[in-house]
Parts: sequence; structure tokens; C-alpha cells
Amino acid sequence: MLVIGIAGGTGSGKTTVVNKILQQLNAEGVNVLSQDNYYHDNQYLTLQERESLNYDHPKSIDFDLLLSHVKALKKGESIEQPVYSFVTHSRTGDHITIEPKNVLIVEGILVLTNAELLKEFDLKVFVHTDSDERLIRRIRRDTQERGRDLEEVLHRYQTTLKPMHQEFIEPSKNYADLIVPNMKHNSVAIDFLTTVIDNSLKKS
Repeated sequence: MLVIGIAGGTGSGKTTVVNKILQQLNAEGVNVLSQDNYYHDNQYLTLQERESLNYDHPKSIDFDLLLSHVKALKKGESIEQPVYSFVTHSRTGDHITIEPKNVLIVEGILVLTNAELLKEFDLKVFVHTDSDERLIRRIRRDTQERGRDLEEVLHRYQTTLKPMHQEFIEPSKNYADLIVPNMKHNSVAIDFLTTVIDNSLKKS
């Protein structure tokens, strides 16, 4: 199994890169695990308490569960992936059964910050985008898709997103095998990743 880790700051376009890869491939042979489903379940806290948590610090991620799921899939075992709600800031209680496939993509802002998870990746990718562009994308996503107001988004960006990016996410770029500038359509990088994955699918 080929395992690829794809990281980058919030709004950098990680999901877009993954989707472009899948569009050019036989997606039937590829699994995608999103870090977003592996936030710790904080249902024991009130909604107000959950809203105030720092979701951009590595401690917010249940890396033990994510790592165990990656290892299980590599062993040919199925997993029960939790489903996370950004509205309630907690797991929904639902699960998605994922069967192992030939290629596994693990994507999220912090997936290159965990030393044990890094060992499981055959290829590590960092999607780089200008900070102003990332902020604009984050505002659009959180206000349009997650029901947040502008003041809340900007406050979170200033108090947690930006400092956490500088402390954890940007330095994790040093572990990447490939850095993808994502200010415009980067067909060369997408084609390269597609070729690597396609070759792995053909060998299996």
C-alpha cells in the first residue's frame, strides 16, 4: 500500500489538490482519511467550552486513533472512521466503514507534525499558499459552510490559527518530500502525484 501524507495551512487548498488527483485517477483504488474526522471527542464539555478550544494545536487531534487506523489499513484490515461535526465541535456518534485499498491519502493541517505518523508515509506533501489568500479562503468557508460570523472567524485566526501555523504547521514543511505552490493551477505537481499513485495502482 502506498501511503501519502498531504499537509498545509488552513485554506491552503489541500482538499482541492486531493480532489484533482482523484479526478485523474481510478479513485476506486484510493482511500482518503481526513484529519478533520479525528479531532478529540469533547462531548463532555458545553458547546461554549468546545467553541473556545484551540483546534489548531496538535493536541486537538486524536493521533493515537488516526495512527492505529493507518496501521490497520496497511495490514489489510477495515476501520470504523468517526464522523466529526464542525457545528457542534464533537463527534456525531456515526462511523464510516473503510476497507483497505491500494493507495491511502491522509490529509490535514497537522498530519506532518506527528513523528509516529510521519513514519507511515511513503510520500509527504506540503501545499503552500500565501497567508492572505489562506485567510480569504478560510473566511469564505467558515461563513458560508459552517455558519460562523466574520468577527468569530477573524478572532480565531488572530488568536489561534496564525500563531499555531507559525509554531507547528509551517515548520512541518521541512518534513515534506514535495512542496506544492497552490496560488494557481499547478498542473505539473498534480500530474507528478497522479503518476506516482497511478504507477502504484498498476503494480498492485
